[in-house]
Amino acid sequence: MAIITYDPLPDTLAAYQGAIEENARSYGLDFFPTIFELVDADQLNAIAAYGGFPTRYPHWRFGMEYERLSKGYHYGLQKIYELVINNDPCYAYLMSSNSLTDQKLVMAHVYGHCDFFKNNAWFSHTNRKMMDDMANHGNRIRRYMERFGQEEVEEFIDCCLSIEDLIDIHAPFIRRRREEVGKDRFPQADAEDPLPPPGKFRAKDYMDRYINPPAALAAETERLRQKREQQEHFPSEPMTDVMLFVLEHAPLKPWQLDVLTILRDEAYYFAPQGQTKIMNEGWASYWHSTIMTQRQLLPEEVIHYCDHHAGTMATSSTRLNPYKLGIELFRDIEDRWNKGRFGKEYEECDDLTARAKWDTGAGRGREKIFEVRRIHNDLTFIDTFLTLEFCRQHKLFKFGYNGRADVYEIETREFPQVKEQLLFNLTNAGRPRIRVVDGNHKNRGEMVLEHAYHGVELKADYARDTLANLFKLWKRPVHIVTVLENVPTTLSFDGSEHTSKSQQAAADIKRK
Repeated sequence: MAIITYDPLPDTLAAYQGAIEENARSYGLDFFPTIFELVDADQLNAIAAYGGFPTRYPHWRFGMEYERLSKGYHYGLQKIYELVINNDPCYAYLMSSNSLTDQKLVMAHVYGHCDFFKNNAWFSHTNRKMMDDMANHGNRIRRYMERFGQEEVEEFIDCCLSIEDLIDIHAPFIRRRREEVGKDRFPQADAEDPLPPPGKFRAKDYMDRYINPPAALAAETERLRQKREQQEHFPSEPMTDVMLFVLEHAPLKPWQLDVLTILRDEAYYFAPQGQTKIMNEGWASYWHSTIMTQRQLLPEEVIHYCDHHAGTMATSSTRLNPYKLGIELFRDIEDRWNKGRFGKEYEECDDLTARAKWDTGAGRGREKIFEVRRIHNDLTFIDTFLTLEFCRQHKLFKFGYNGRADVYEIETREFPQVKEQLLFNLTNAGRPRIRVVDGNHKNRGEMVLEHAYHGVELKADYARDTLANLFKLWKRPVHIVTVLENVPTTLSFDGSEHTSKSQQAAADIKRK
């Protein structure tokens, strides 16, 4: 792909940007400084292929994604209207071929995203200088490619990418394990605690440097580490962050450790976006709609705006539209809190006529949606605010495949089933829950993973490919305990062949 260069915004767009930014701030939106870049369609497709970071590390998958986006655009199947990056400052890209109405809509939409990035709690631990760090990551990986060969580095990246979803998306907010004293440092023993820390011999302060010199401490630490890994089972507790487990215990070279660390950091950077897709797009859509219809829309632009807004909000019988669900839920919350349709008194009211006419004039809707934007993710958003009335009003239903008729059809419109399916699809950002339960199976250094089965099976081909790539990282046989066709099954790969053992064998391989 060609080197990407950017054009400054024309005076007309720059003026509209200033006006829309002022409109956004007047509504209470709070965001980092936002830089808009004007690019053509090919440039925007190239940037989108890199996940919004044009200086990212080189890899064949980005070229494949560019080809997909480029063909979709030229064949008229898809078009990227906006792309915004969670950073400080935020970067957003405008397509030069868009109409002026579209550019204004996109700018208003972008400021909604920027406000969400800055203020939503699930983004509070993300790296706000990721644009710079991505460039550093790219430079480091390019140097490894020059030193060790592009093919070898790319093959290693392929292995790492097969487990990039196997992270603990809640780890930034929860301490999963207690750090071991003596693993990385050896603090002095406290006077009230006469026992020395693990890995350190008892000594007076003035004798410590003679009894516990660095070399001896390092040797003792290594001895304890090897003893721990020789135990029949480790980790001591199951680990959801498979990438971290591999990073800490796999026999990798220094450059491989660095590459795996880079990919893990990027996986955690993108994780909150997967956790808040409905809210993020709904919030941005709410504000582009509000700003355009109340402040920026000219009479001659109404039809064009409505046509494109309606296209963005269009629903499908087989696919959930996060823009539509998000914006309608925010509007519903605002309306309910404006009319006082919340609290014990309202919830306990059984009179449907009274509930339909309920309006206390509370006027707290705008305040409430800002609060929701600040503390929720998609899972808690749907769980807390999706109501029976909302489902009936928007005719939500559960859609599924009928194997007998070989067609997709409506399975049910019952509210509990519809909500349950939505929550199920959003749990763990829609990914299978897999954790490491044993890193030294049968004392042979083999890794055992466990899939939390809740009615949805792993894709067999994906599972086999992932086990093969994980073997390349772990260098020892790997297994995953799951359920296939309602039978507990263990899938294994020993470096040469894939095997599958059902029920009894799976019970034998599980942790005791």
